[in-house]
Amino acid sequence: MKELIEGFLKFQRDVFPSQAALFKKLATSQAPTALFVTCSDSRAVPEVMTQREPGDIFVIRNAGNIVPSYGGEPGGVTATVEYAVAVLKVCDIVIGGHSDCGAMTAVAKNKDLSNLPAVAGWLRHSDAAKAISCAHQHGSSTEAVDSMVRENVIAQLANIRTRPSVALGLANGTLKLHGWVYDIETGSILALNGETRCFVPLAEFPQTCATPVIDASRFG
Repeated sequence: MKELIEGFLKFQRDVFPSQAALFKKLATSQAPTALFVTCSDSRAVPEVMTQREPGDIFVIRNAGNIVPSYGGEPGGVTATVEYAVAVLKVCDIVIGGHSDCGAMTAVAKNKDLSNLPAVAGWLRHSDAAKAISCAHQHGSSTEAVDSMVRENVIAQLANIRTRPSVALGLANGTLKLHGWVYDIETGSILALNGETRCFVPLAEFPQTCATPVIDASRFG
């Protein structure tokens, strides 16, 4: 806790004064352009990997970067996605997985989660990804986890499409989806190509999108 307090004091003393104008603007409004859904893992920080300022991105963080399918009892993820799309009018949504994900490791290795019933229940939202990943042969446990991470990103992209606000944004061409996998050790990102369903280096293919561009003119 001492480090957190010292960090705040440094922010207040050294950082805030140089960005006072930005924070004054943000005190009464926000206009993020993207929603970033990522893992709660302390090593995966979207603001750091994208080098964004406060106010630039709306963020959801939870175990396994999961977005439950629409329906049933609404929760915090549902409300946050709806608010980001319908009210803040974000143009892009990123589902961001990462290497060495503890949640996806537990799923891929069938770890006993009987002492963590809430975690076990939450990770059921990755069942579709698990079924697909387990259908393939993997050369090692690391490959199995990496596969699970990628398939989970794809599965959560499918889940988020079920939400009315997201479906409408995709249909009228005002919203795009992106699936990323961040490698902690190398700092690189693989991005899902929605046409080929393959992950490619984002640095080499910066225009990669998880969903095809839709011609909005057909909606009048």
